[in-house]
Amino acid sequence: MTVAFEVEPVERTPARERARLMAGAPFGEVFTDHMVTVRWSAARGWHDARLRAHAPLVLSPAAQVFHYGQEIFEGMKAYRTAGGPVVTFRPYANAERFAASATRMAMPELPAELFVGALETLVAADREWVPEQEGHSLYLRPFMIATQPTLGFYRPAQEYLFVVIAAPAGAYFAGRPMTVWLETEYTRAAPGGTGAAKCGGNYAGTLVAQRRAADRGCDQVVWLRDGHVDEMGTSNLFFVYGDEVVTPPLGDTILAGVTRDSVLTLAADLGYRVAQRPVTVTAWRADAEQGRLTEVFSSGTSSMITPVGHVRAADGGFTVGDGAAGTVTTRLRAELLGIQTGVRPDPHGWVHKIA
Repeated sequence: MTVAFEVEPVERTPARERARLMAGAPFGEVFTDHMVTVRWSAARGWHDARLRAHAPLVLSPAAQVFHYGQEIFEGMKAYRTAGGPVVTFRPYANAERFAASATRMAMPELPAELFVGALETLVAADREWVPEQEGHSLYLRPFMIATQPTLGFYRPAQEYLFVVIAAPAGAYFAGRPMTVWLETEYTRAAPGGTGAAKCGGNYAGTLVAQRRAADRGCDQVVWLRDGHVDEMGTSNLFFVYGDEVVTPPLGDTILAGVTRDSVLTLAADLGYRVAQRPVTVTAWRADAEQGRLTEVFSSGTSSMITPVGHVRAADGGFTVGDGAAGTVTTRLRAELLGIQTGVRPDPHGWVHKIA
């Protein structure tokens, strides 16, 4: 599907002011000059694709997104590579997951070419906002909301808005080992629910636990189900046993991370044994204390690959290895970052050039 984006005139941020904003930008709080919007209606399908100024949206207070939560989103990054071009990483994988989330939330599927075309249009227009510092990137947030103004809850909304915005981002966690909290009171997702969809409701319900974890000096929450590890608040988890890399299998309570899938492929490429099998909290603690478990790390778009050094829980805590980043974690992080930034070969064709 080829769509021509109508380009509206936009007043650009002066270079000096842009540099000032980018230098001290907290994650997700400073935005580029443009955004992309595309509308959908039952009568017309996808239409009115525009590149326009980043500005507030005008919505009816009766828009269904406010009342019945029809909303999905994605997270990805644009990088400035060593050779100069700006690229994204596996955008068609994000497009596929976006479509899967839409199906689960009874929303219209956005064609992959339109999804990727929107990213290309925005990043090309705001190329100057892609940071040059190592480890920094332009974070992209595509999302879709139900805009039909009705309080009737009898069928999915008949009108939607797809939007892409962008924000310069520094190194999230900067690779330092995290301390995580094992959450045993609240649950992120249940079988048959929306845990495998990337929708806002999955995250809103986790904030109280995340705040409690922060109060205990932890960076992230580890979500459990029936004594097994599902995932963390914003990323998937991996467990390293010597030369074996293990992650919990996907299901309807775990988000299928694009970085997770990439790590599984890279680990096999580098000669590690790779397995997807359930991991219990009991085994995690026992294997760490007895030295069989040598490393734990998370994978996600925002944090990339980040080591987990310490675990805290209501019944006490424990340390993974020596609490520092392990060799497998470090090697996988360097390999993935090298592919994304163009300093290492890209044998799987994951890097998508934009500008």
